[in-house]
Order: sequence, then structure tokens, then C-alpha cells
Amino acid sequence: MSQLTGKPESGQKSSSAQDRRVATHSLADVAAARTAKVGKPIAGLTGLTAKGIHAWFGKKHVLEDISMDFFSGTVTALIGPSGCGKSTFIRILNRMHEFIPTAALAGQVILDGKDVYDPGVDVTKIRLKVGMVFQKPNPFPSMTIKENVLSGLKLAQIKIENADELLESCLRRAGLWDEVKDRLDEYGGALSGGQQQRLCIARSLAVNPQVLLMDEPCSALDPGSTLRIEETIRELASSISIVIVTHNMQQAARVSDYTGFFLSDGGPGRLIESSSTSEIFTNPKEKRTEDYVSGRFG
Repeated sequence: MSQLTGKPESGQKSSSAQDRRVATHSLADVAAARTAKVGKPIAGLTGLTAKGIHAWFGKKHVLEDISMDFFSGTVTALIGPSGCGKSTFIRILNRMHEFIPTAALAGQVILDGKDVYDPGVDVTKIRLKVGMVFQKPNPFPSMTIKENVLSGLKLAQIKIENADELLESCLRRAGLWDEVKDRLDEYGGALSGGQQQRLCIARSLAVNPQVLLMDEPCSALDPGSTLRIEETIRELASSISIVIVTHNMQQAARVSDYTGFFLSDGGPGRLIESSSTSEIFTNPKEKRTEDYVSGRFG
């Protein structure tokens, strides 16, 4: 990680320090405004709980003792420098990390009162309940828009009733219906990047997930497409739990109710602090958190 260095000459103020203070206050205002607009977590419903998560790739210890609750009806942002384990962590939440042969894990991920890593657990069902949207849009190129949305149900051999109604509902929730309602038989790959990402969100919604994981879903998108994705996230959060990895502090402040700050410091990634987004950006308990959100490193 790089630490900002250098002192202003005598009699001069550091413009970078002033910029950081202004930026931090701006983020705090955004986070406070977001907090004022959102409701409370759905009473009694924890979407997902991680307990004491450790992760390894071969002999490399990449995550150490991560515990977090993700409540239904809320958005949780995971922030921190590159390489601190944020993406690995969310892949652990729906067992996607198992695609890496050297991956190993300790700890628990609790969904509906059960550990998703218990022997005999149906991994396909877990991934239906805990959906995933990746950094790069990945619609199935040989499928139409309609087929893409309904593909998860077909792969899971779930009977589809009222397919047209479900299709419209998912595309509306993903903020895409008005743009594609006359193009449903076109291939998903013909859409723009932002539209493809919203198509992937609609595909995830079709299986009615309890939790939606999003790994930097806007990193490859233009500002207009990013805005539409953020609007979609805010609308979806009224009914499910959303966990989003982002390097964009403004985005974390705009869309999330809770924020977790990860840091590795040369060792395994650790959860340094987790609290309401307003608290993280206005009154963090850890100096390292304050330094990161104010742009002193990262």
C-alpha cells in the first residue's frame, strides 16, 4: 500500500490534505443522506451470517477470522485496497471459491439456520438462494434475452409457471424492461455493457434469491450505466440482502446501509471495522478506516 508523504512548505497549507477533508465530508454527507432514506432491516431476518471465516489458497492464508451479519432489506458494501480478500470472501458466501482446486476454508456460513458447508448440502440450491453478479457482465451468448433470464430455473429443473409474467417482473426489477421489451428474442450479447449487467441481475432475480452478491458490478461501466445499476440496487434492497464489493467510496456511501472495511497489511485479509455506512464515513472507530475512506492510502 502507498502512504501519502510530503509536507507543505512553511506558511503554506497542504491542498491535498484540504482535498481529503472536503472529500471525507462529502462522503459523510452522502452516507448520511442515504441512511435517512432507507428503512430498517426486515425484522427478525438475517439474510446470511459468516462466522470465523479463514481461507487459504494452497499454503497462502488469504482471510483471517471474518465474521459478519447481512440483514434482509439492506445493502452491505465491502471496501478496502486490492488484494485484501473482499472478492474471495463473497465467493465463499455461496461456495463459488470451490472452483479453485487449492482453496480451503474454516468457519461457518449460516443461511436459514444451517451451515451451507455442512455435508449433504445441495450446492446448487445454495447458489439459487445466494445469487452472484460478477465484475464483467456474463450473459450466455448463445441465448436470447428471454432465455438468459429464465436459464437459471431451467438449469435447476424448476418448473416455470407464467414465464412471460416472471420475465417481465425480473426485467422490471432490474430496470431493463422498457429498453428490451421489444427485443426479447435478440441475443443477450447484442446489448450494451450496462444492459448486459442488468440482464445478469434479472437472471439472478428469476430464481428468487434471498441474498445477491455483487463483485464490483460497475467497474467496467460508464457513469450513466453505473447510475442505473445503483438505482436498481436501491430498489432491490427493499426485499433481499445485497452485498457489494466496491472500490468506489462514493458508490459505497450512495447505495449501502452497512459497510465493512477489509485490510491485509501484508498478511491475510482481516475485517478491520464493520458498522453502519454513516458511522464508517463520519465517525469510524479505527484510524486505519478513517485513513482509507479519506484517501490517505488505498
